[in-house]
Amino acid sequence: MGLAVAAAATVLMVPAVANAAPGAPSTGNGSVDSTLNSLLDALVGGGAPSPNGKPTSQLIVATGKNATDTTGTLTAYEREANGQWKVVVQPVKAFFGAKGQGEPQDNVSRTPSGTFALDQAFGRKANPGTKMPYRQVTAKDWWDSDMKSPTYNTLVTKDSKPSAEAENLYNSGPVYDYAVNIAHNAARTPGKASAIFLHVTNNSPTEGCVAVPESSMVQILKWLDPAKSPKITIGVNAQAPSGDAGGASPQEHKDSPNGAGAGILGGLTESLTNLIPQVLGQVTQS
Repeated sequence: MGLAVAAAATVLMVPAVANAAPGAPSTGNGSVDSTLNSLLDALVGGGAPSPNGKPTSQLIVATGKNATDTTGTLTAYEREANGQWKVVVQPVKAFFGAKGQGEPQDNVSRTPSGTFALDQAFGRKANPGTKMPYRQVTAKDWWDSDMKSPTYNTLVTKDSKPSAEAENLYNSGPVYDYAVNIAHNAARTPGKASAIFLHVTNNSPTEGCVAVPESSMVQILKWLDPAKSPKITIGVNAQAPSGDAGGASPQEHKDSPNGAGAGILGGLTESLTNLIPQVLGQVTQS
């Protein structure tokens, strides 16, 4: 992620980041291990190569029981040198959008489902010790969500509001004491939702973000390392799809140009999201 500095404003662009999949933890059952590794490849390995060329070894999983749920749990995992995953942030209550999870859309309080890079941290408070690029925001920092603006879905530093739909990151209050950008719309496509973050909760449903207690945000930020290509998976404990029926991912819907094959991949993704908490119960707890 880079900063483009101009005389009138400083704009933080959000790039696409994706990486090869890590290996699944060993369960002692060869066939199960093989299946889990294949599913992890489908979940974490998609998308463009990461700038550092390294595989994902930090993965946050935020999951709810139903697509309409506004709360769920968030757990963070790190892949160790032996290829096994270890829980580094114990399950904590997480809040989702007021309309639950699913297809991202501007002006709809729905949390995007899928697997996304975490690329830029910021907060009203000083850097808590994260290795992520971190910006301590002031009242001059805005996140532009105006679909007609050239700086849509970017952080803009400017004395005055840069567009009609810009959110002041400092004046929004304690929810942004600590936050990290979820790069779900790295292409900055208008209409696909802007300003989706992992941030501090106010114990209420969000406008589309994922929110957790401040203590958990501090723990997560101290742990995150861009060299480990961190990602977040947001999903629902859905049943595996049957054939081409159901299971379409919000990002690759059945009626999208990608067709039915995308529905199958989406189903695998949702299935893995359901499996992760069960399988990683066997992994050594932190």
